[in-house]
Amino acid sequence: MFTLPQEESRAPATGLGSASTRDSNYGDGLERERSRKPDQKLPEFCAVGDPAAMFSSNSSYLSSRGGIIKWFWDSAEEGYRTYHMDEYDEDKNPSGIINLGTSENKLCFDLLSRRLSQSDMLRVEPSLLQYPDWRGHLFLREEVARFLSFYCKSPAPLKPENVVVLNGCASLFSALATVLCEVGEAFLIPAPYYGAITQHVCLYGNVRLVCVHLDSEVTGLDTRPFQLTVEKLEMALQRAHSEGVKVKGLILINPHNPLGDIYSPGELRDYLEFAKRHELHVMVDEVYMLSVFEKSAAYCSVLSLEGLPDPQRTHVMWATSKDFGMSGLRFGTLYTENRDVATAVASLCRYHGLSGLVQYQMAQLLQDRDWINQVYLPENHARLKAAHTYVTGELRALGIPFLSGGAGFFIWVDLRKYLPEATFKEEMLLWRCFLDNKVLLSCGKTFECKEPGWFRLVFSDKAHRLCLGMQRVRQVLEGKSQAAEARSSRQSQEPRSQHRGGERLLQLCCALALLPLLNTTGRH
Repeated sequence: MFTLPQEESRAPATGLGSASTRDSNYGDGLERERSRKPDQKLPEFCAVGDPAAMFSSNSSYLSSRGGIIKWFWDSAEEGYRTYHMDEYDEDKNPSGIINLGTSENKLCFDLLSRRLSQSDMLRVEPSLLQYPDWRGHLFLREEVARFLSFYCKSPAPLKPENVVVLNGCASLFSALATVLCEVGEAFLIPAPYYGAITQHVCLYGNVRLVCVHLDSEVTGLDTRPFQLTVEKLEMALQRAHSEGVKVKGLILINPHNPLGDIYSPGELRDYLEFAKRHELHVMVDEVYMLSVFEKSAAYCSVLSLEGLPDPQRTHVMWATSKDFGMSGLRFGTLYTENRDVATAVASLCRYHGLSGLVQYQMAQLLQDRDWINQVYLPENHARLKAAHTYVTGELRALGIPFLSGGAGFFIWVDLRKYLPEATFKEEMLLWRCFLDNKVLLSCGKTFECKEPGWFRLVFSDKAHRLCLGMQRVRQVLEGKSQAAEARSSRQSQEPRSQHRGGERLLQLCCALALLPLLNTTGRH
């Protein structure tokens, strides 16, 4: 079991190995699972297409667009809504749902609350209560430009006039899709990918996503599972063209959600060169850029590259939601050298802007380099590292293959061996088993993974919730294993007894490991 580092300890924990090896457990276990194929072949690329034709509304009060929007709420967010109706609370609802499915950093509220409560954050003046420049107040755009110049390691200082601020990257995806694409046009996106992007680009702009499906099996010149290559991009683009779909851009997530991959400078340049050849816009989501907690995992921002291949079609997004654990504050920023794109997005900011008071707070936070570098980032990385170490240890003890690149808040877990049949129906049944056992995970279908049985598990939570959540995960998987043994008539009494003894031992170790944390910090 992990314990969070004490607050006095500011240095991150040591990395787990060389930069060329991901923190993973996908060796023999993953090799065994590669022989299991889905029962049917998925389309080579997936697209939203004509949403009105795909999703119908039963409400006579809604337009076709309204029906689509309601469908996303009813279907895509079922688990999240269920969680909020039965949310775990140590005192008020100890049998409630533990959320290991939503990618939020819940480890550093103490650091953030102290910083955001300081006197320099509290200021009210007339200009902050009036309509701002829709691009964002100049003082904030100047701080964002300096912040990104420093942390993205740009070769030259970034310019405030290329910055637009608005309420989160979800709004940024929606705005960019609307201003870059005609209705029915598409973006390429490597899959699996953060599934909410489908809604972001569809609901306002009616823009498609063409999936570049990646495989867990390492073949050809690949060096790791789910590796993106230019060849795969070319093939997906050709297939889209053959279907009559016009592709206008490419979406990259770096560090990647849900894989945790970090693209190398060479890979980034290859992808950008591909986009330039085909005159595609590139939208780069770098929302986890400061959440790289492994020292061996070297991160490179697109903005650090000397001489972007096509700067007028390269658009970079960042937000405080992940790196600063402020998903509820809703602050995001776009950096683009294309003034037409910046102006068009800024025009939409009248619907997606931030209050003047929040803009002032964000400027104060981003300019406090001493607090960020000496207090927040070292402690945040150390806590992420400790939580990650605990969860990966639990997965290894269960013999579960997984992928994790040392960045972000999640682990890409291979649970294919727990599916009686390799179908998305069985994947959904397993997901519901977790939810019925009061733990929320995200299943692979949510990320358009073409192989049933992969799940994203979020580890960036407090020790007591993470321990209880993993205990519930373990109970579900052990129940699945026992059911499989019964079906195959190979169940024996001695291994079962040992298994139960092992579970009791794990629970005892978990409780003992929590004692130092509870003694030093009190109840959470």
